[in-house]
Amino acid sequence: MTVRDLAVSGPWYRALIGADPVLDERTDAGFHHIVWALPGGTLFGIHQHDKRAEAEQFTEFRVGLDHVSFGVGSRDDLQVWQNRLDELGIAHGGIVDAPYGSGLSFRDPDGIALEFFAGN
Repeated sequence: MTVRDLAVSGPWYRALIGADPVLDERTDAGFHHIVWALPGGTLFGIHQHDKRAEAEQFTEFRVGLDHVSFGVGSRDDLQVWQNRLDELGIAHGGIVDAPYGSGLSFRDPDGIALEFFAGN
């Protein structure tokens, strides 16, 4: 996922995930990226490109990414994540229940929509 400033987003995601990244690398391809290994074998990475786009805020209404959702095992796990977001001072929409599962939505420093989700 592309971010504006790794100096801001790197520590934010490190605190959220609660772990050090498995990779923090500047490439010859024109970007710097940080990658974390999440439970279940999922890798999650953030990138800052040397060539920058115009400074505009993320919106899910443009073509491309709507949001990133991280699956958790149960609704109880969502409560643990809600408590963690509260501890970190990260605003969120609270746990929302639907017939197909429950979600907890929030945004990163660039305004990218994120969610923890527990299916039924």
